[in-house]
Amino acid sequence: MKKSYLKYVLIIIIVILLSFILPLFFKNKNDNSKQTITFWTLQLGTFDEYINNVISEFEKKNPQYKIKWIDIPYSEGEKRTLASILTDNPPDLVNLTPDFSLLLAQKNALFSIDEKYLNDYIPEIKNSLKYNGKFFGIPFYATSAVTLYNRELYSGKLPKSYDELFKIIPKRNTYITMISLTENDTLLKFLNKYNINFYTNINSAKSIELFSIIKNLYLKNYIPKESITQTHRDALEKYMSGQLAFLVTGSNFINMIKENAPSVYKSTKILPQLTGDTNKYDYSLMNFVIPEKSKNKHGALEFALFFTNSVNQLEFSKLTSILPVNKYAIKDEFFTKKTDDIQVQARIISAAQLNNLQTPLLTVKNKKDLNILSSNCIQEILINNKDIALVLNKFAQDWEKL
Repeated sequence: MKKSYLKYVLIIIIVILLSFILPLFFKNKNDNSKQTITFWTLQLGTFDEYINNVISEFEKKNPQYKIKWIDIPYSEGEKRTLASILTDNPPDLVNLTPDFSLLLAQKNALFSIDEKYLNDYIPEIKNSLKYNGKFFGIPFYATSAVTLYNRELYSGKLPKSYDELFKIIPKRNTYITMISLTENDTLLKFLNKYNINFYTNINSAKSIELFSIIKNLYLKNYIPKESITQTHRDALEKYMSGQLAFLVTGSNFINMIKENAPSVYKSTKILPQLTGDTNKYDYSLMNFVIPEKSKNKHGALEFALFFTNSVNQLEFSKLTSILPVNKYAIKDEFFTKKTDDIQVQARIISAAQLNNLQTPLLTVKNKKDLNILSSNCIQEILINNKDIALVLNKFAQDWEKL
């Protein structure tokens, strides 16, 4: 009787153990049969709920794939990507800037994407991700700056271009604006709005005229002396403290003004981004790339296209201040329905600007070196008071060497 009882207990124990072990066995077996797509983003951890939901939805529709998402600090993105690409096991899909992506494309380190997969993106934006006739990236999201102006500091005819802005005489103890002339490619973007975008025309008559205008504004103290040493964040601080009448900046900073300078916020109105001779607007872009050594290129492409489809782009835009690069998402009423809220106005204006985009600066392999050349150029002119034509001739020669 006792033996029969023990046998019965033993059978129960075995059944219980198998009920736990067998599902784990089949789960592991099933996971091993899936293709893992390693996905890197740049400092998007605050949107983890949204991103995890997109990943979950993709995995449901594509059970053959498993997404492994890793969020990288923005400052480490380029270094870690480069290090991983030099190995035989890089991530399959990486969120990068177009400049760094181009550098990798020039080194043949990226998978080329057939244009047929990119039909849903804004044409001018997707075409900016092309090198030697091949697409090296998938657009992720864009931003396009707007112009803020303080009604307490200016009440005349509103400028549409930099030419009109530079003719305004500022009120006492204020400046017209602040352009961060030595920050990254700010100066080059400004010149590009006048079709000054290559070593063949950096020393043109129009270029000399523009540098002369900037020098005159600088010497008359119409723009801050810090324009050649400080960043756009410093310019924002000056706007919030009531020192600038106008500021071209990202719409994402409007909420910061609202929280930190409520009186300036109440006096702020929104205008389209200031233009140059081309009457077009510039923009900033983030994109995805697929390393050439990726073991799951086509899975990574499927996921990138899903991540940036019209539904997901629109949802992401509602959580952030970014603009969708999907040409169907940008047409949603979220980007067209007007209200009195200046943050909504900024969103509508910046979205409309994507219909009239300035062609980005002609690509060079040494973009950082070019930025340094432009910074040195403006400092020679403004600080060292060098002859503008001579400085620009030297700039043209050095640019050609790049």
